[in-house]
Amino acid sequence: HTQSSTRAFLLLVSLSYSHARSTLAAQRQRNPLPTIALLKPGIRGPCPSASLKTHAPELVRITRANAIQLGQSAASSSPISISGLSHLFRRGNPIQSGRRKFLRRASEGAADPPIRIGHGWDIHRMEENGLPLTIGGIEVPFEKGTVAHSDGDVLYHSLTDAILGAIGMPDIGQLFPDNDPRWKGAASHVFMSEAHRLMTERGYQIGNVDITLILQKPKVKDIKPAMAENIVKLLKTHPSRVNIKARTHENVDSVGEVRALACHAVVLLEKV
Repeated sequence: HTQSSTRAFLLLVSLSYSHARSTLAAQRQRNPLPTIALLKPGIRGPCPSASLKTHAPELVRITRANAIQLGQSAASSSPISISGLSHLFRRGNPIQSGRRKFLRRASEGAADPPIRIGHGWDIHRMEENGLPLTIGGIEVPFEKGTVAHSDGDVLYHSLTDAILGAIGMPDIGQLFPDNDPRWKGAASHVFMSEAHRLMTERGYQIGNVDITLILQKPKVKDIKPAMAENIVKLLKTHPSRVNIKARTHENVDSVGEVRALACHAVVLLEKV
């Protein structure tokens, strides 16, 4: 009797498992998982997977945002024009910066959320023979300057990264590499402007910006309004949406010993 019950139980389990597999297979046939479409510049429509190895150096995955912007899913079998992405392939554009192939996912039916939040952080060493100390686009008279590839503006760098992070783009180091001679000594408002352009193309505007500067010296209380005004102009927003705070590091570590300065930036973006 026990053996018969055991056989019946095992038979029931086997039938249930087979039924579950059949049901799952049927569901996958009705609703296949979205695939990634690889597009080659100048070609309309997905590139056959068989030719991936041949064309790999020239392939680019369309971003979710661009897929939505084009009004089609990158996973669709319909032809997709990538003419709207020409700036990604143009030589000399900041987004190139030695990174000509950004591989991004494209999801079918995905929609951008009404708000996005990004965080950025930057730190730079300070030395007596460094670059002129620039914070928030303001050159600050001080006995030490920053050590950097560009102008070493920690505020602009951290805010640029916050915006890029909010829209899911590569960080500032990928878009503007510190080994690219084009950005040697460059003014950081160039980076901010590019981040703003990408944000606008994605369909967002500034909700609010919150900056925290961390430096022992110099004191920046008197130049906060000027720094905030620069941000307002670059990001084309309202003064009430930009806030700048500053604090010391209580004489602790490199920042507290005036060997470095740092900055945190938080940004909230609103869908237009």
